[in-house]
Amino acid sequence: MTRFTDNLWSDLTREHGAALAVAERPEPGRTRRPRRRVLAGGTLALAGAGAGLTLALTAGASTPAFAVTKTADGSVLVTINQNSALPQANAKLTAMGIHEQITIYMASGAAAASGAVTCTPAPGVSGPTVKVLIGTNGTEVIGSGNTGAGTWHLASCKATGGTSSGNTGNTGAG
Repeated sequence: MTRFTDNLWSDLTREHGAALAVAERPEPGRTRRPRRRVLAGGTLALAGAGAGLTLALTAGASTPAFAVTKTADGSVLVTINQNSALPQANAKLTAMGIHEQITIYMASGAAAASGAVTCTPAPGVSGPTVKVLIGTNGTEVIGSGNTGAGTWHLASCKATGGTSSGNTGNTGAG
């Protein structure tokens, strides 16, 4: 496997391994229809895997994985340059006293407009406006031969408040 797929597999097993280990399984020889919540969980797991794939951002050795900066207008800009950076960026937000965590939603194709995307605050979130920029202009191209190859852009993001330890990425289209 490539370094990206090794990291993706490690992240998936760390985040969801315990849930998968205790997942309900049918007895041998018995067939039954999966329950809706099992299907929803499976869909969520696939969406999580897709998040890792879509966040496979290419970056040079000198490019930092992420940056969190306060801007002159009082908002916060989170720049993501590497696939593993979202949890660290969320931890940095907390360390800066900004108790918001971001969730990003990627989509295929180039961004309609370059630049940062303003996150939609969840109900009850009253912190500063958070904007997210993927790469240098909002669009990333992942070379052929890599998992998730193609052109991807940040479709939207959500800012949630509270004590979460960080989100590992896309939790589905939305």
